[in-house]
Amino acid sequence: MLSVYTRHSAKCPKKDDASHRRCRCAKWIDGTLPGRAGRFRVSAKTTSWEKAEVIARKYEHAAMGGEDVKAANTVPTVKEAVAAYIGDAEARGLAIATMQKLKQIFQKQMLSYTEEHGLTFLRDLSSRNMTDWRSGWKDKPLAKKKKFERVVGFFWFCVRQGILKDNPTATMGRVIARHVPTDYFTAEEYAKIIDATYRLDEYDDRTYDVEKRGVRIRALTELLRWSGLRIRDAVTLERSRLIGNKLLLYQANTGKPVYVPLPPEVVELLENVPDALKPNPRYFFWSGNGEPKTYVANWQRSYRRLFKVANLVKPDGSLKRAHCHMFRDTFAVEMLLAGVPIDQVSILLGHASVRITEKHYSPWVRARQDQLEKSVQSAWALHPGLAKAAS
Repeated sequence: MLSVYTRHSAKCPKKDDASHRRCRCAKWIDGTLPGRAGRFRVSAKTTSWEKAEVIARKYEHAAMGGEDVKAANTVPTVKEAVAAYIGDAEARGLAIATMQKLKQIFQKQMLSYTEEHGLTFLRDLSSRNMTDWRSGWKDKPLAKKKKFERVVGFFWFCVRQGILKDNPTATMGRVIARHVPTDYFTAEEYAKIIDATYRLDEYDDRTYDVEKRGVRIRALTELLRWSGLRIRDAVTLERSRLIGNKLLLYQANTGKPVYVPLPPEVVELLENVPDALKPNPRYFFWSGNGEPKTYVANWQRSYRRLFKVANLVKPDGSLKRAHCHMFRDTFAVEMLLAGVPIDQVSILLGHASVRITEKHYSPWVRARQDQLEKSVQSAWALHPGLAKAAS
């Protein structure tokens, strides 16, 4: 086994203590390696004791695997692999929200698990301990499914980079999450939500920002419903993107802008939305200060209160679950029910592929419903009595 020691400089006050870790003197590695005769001694080429310990473990790991110890520094640790993966994700320009999720999964959760279980090197990770790690996840089914897909992607990245031979998740079973059909607000439910915005000022409980009450949240609600924007994009929307009654959604990959027209009443509401406590003339709702994520969280709390006041119920009398993203769903579903082609709806939603739109909204495509009805009716031809009754 190898151990680390410090080779002090002549001027170091700790020069008589080879086990002293905190000085900036050179760290060396000394000891024996499995399968190798004689003593092994080499400079760690670092002044950090912690880094030297990692390098020592690399030498041991290489020797146990029958590899050339001279190439030991090429043996990747889990921490190094995660750093490479996160660095590649940032270089690819992934969205901020996606990067936050990746860092949470790998830099915090995976590294915490591997350190706790003494799994230093990437190739130490097996399907067994990855299954053990997954069994401790507290996420809901859909979130767990997406997390596991990201973990699988991480290991395939390592395989493609040549720093891992086999993907330990390849033999693991998929996470099954029951698909819940997309829900949306009916016209009656949406009317109740708008009506609730007029009644928010009746609740003066001081626990909610005054700026989020009444007309401001009504303006944001109308924007979400008629533009299909995600809440983060809506609350940080710049005033310059509203040109007349057309709202610039984004720049397509072709370089052409994608606009959506807004109803005149919504345009008027946006143009006259009251300033926040810390107004910024550049934005409709955002002050421009702080992290957008924090600001979005504040609005989401306000919407939970709004939905409570609206008191939406299902036909069976039970309380209907409502959240901000359902305004975007309402925008998509209402257009599909009106017969707008799904590829056009996909463009307005900014989806990278129409397949994403189909995954979430295909049950609401009017053409699909019409075709299903025609297919069922065509089967009636096999029963002349039914066909005659239908005519």
